[in-house]
Amino acid sequence: MNIISAQQEGNETVFVQQRNSFVQIEYSDMAEQMLSRSDVLHIRKDDEVYVLGDDALNFANIFNQETRRPMSQGILSSDEKSAIPMMKLIIEQVVGSPEYPGEKLYFSSPADPIDSDLSTLYHQKTIQSFLDDMGYDAEPINEGMAVIYSDLADNDFTGLGISFGAGMTNVCLSYYAVPVMKFSVARGGDWVDEQAATATGTSVDKVTSIKEDDFELDFETDVGGVEGALSIYYENLLDYVIEKVTEEVDEEDIEEGLDVPVVVTGGTSSPAGFTKLFKQHLEDADIPFSISDVRHADEPMYSVSRGALVSARSDEEERRGASGGVDESEADDGVDVDAEELEAHDDD
Repeated sequence: MNIISAQQEGNETVFVQQRNSFVQIEYSDMAEQMLSRSDVLHIRKDDEVYVLGDDALNFANIFNQETRRPMSQGILSSDEKSAIPMMKLIIEQVVGSPEYPGEKLYFSSPADPIDSDLSTLYHQKTIQSFLDDMGYDAEPINEGMAVIYSDLADNDFTGLGISFGAGMTNVCLSYYAVPVMKFSVARGGDWVDEQAATATGTSVDKVTSIKEDDFELDFETDVGGVEGALSIYYENLLDYVIEKVTEEVDEEDIEEGLDVPVVVTGGTSSPAGFTKLFKQHLEDADIPFSISDVRHADEPMYSVSRGALVSARSDEEERRGASGGVDESEADDGVDVDAEELEAHDDD
């Protein structure tokens, strides 16, 4: 749902974000002038104008259209003919030019889903090619592992990280920064929105806007409304993800003596009440290892991109050690390219 980058500037981490969407409107000289004056991200192609990023959702709601997405189900959309040029433009806006040739950049990539035939390889290699062509030394990082790097440093990078993105939900179990288990499921925030839209006869974009506007998982809303439908499908999503975690743990034969924290993150985890509900459902699950605590990332939208940044900075430190130092102006980047994680980015 969102493309997010993280870059270190002095003692601060700076995030840049754009929505992974665009809408097509008819070209006119007046329309293009107004868009340019308002700093709306757009491009013209023949007799059409494409409004991209954060402004696309506003335009879609005004003109009663559905936004189009360069990404679908967590990866580049095979059904959208404009996916690649739109994706390139959004990434260029979010990442910018490298500080120097070959600057290290890690970008998040989802694991192959265990409940779908989708392959993430084409998506991963295409995004890597975009970034390399921009002058970066780009390298993928598993989205779930990025969550571990971002939010479990205080536990020696040991624990279960779950990134609830738009297209997919990514899961990684790590032991001292070594991934023991990593996978994704082909359900996330988009699935919740689509199901709620179908159930209530509401447009998907309208459902998304309601979800992002102070929606709470309190189960006290009208069951017949959009918020009631969102609550129902959120609960179903949590049950589904926990079921798949249990199945994968059993299949991987994870040691029962483990006692680890769980961190949940990603844009889909943002509604108030999400972590409490997830914890309740997790307590009812038959997971063969102990859960020490369940925590919500402080900034769930930014966890994945922050974790990618941690990896980039670690690589730069190793390179400084190997080369005897590099220019102090050199910086490091991380980009969440899933959505919601591409979710660097979730965050991811």
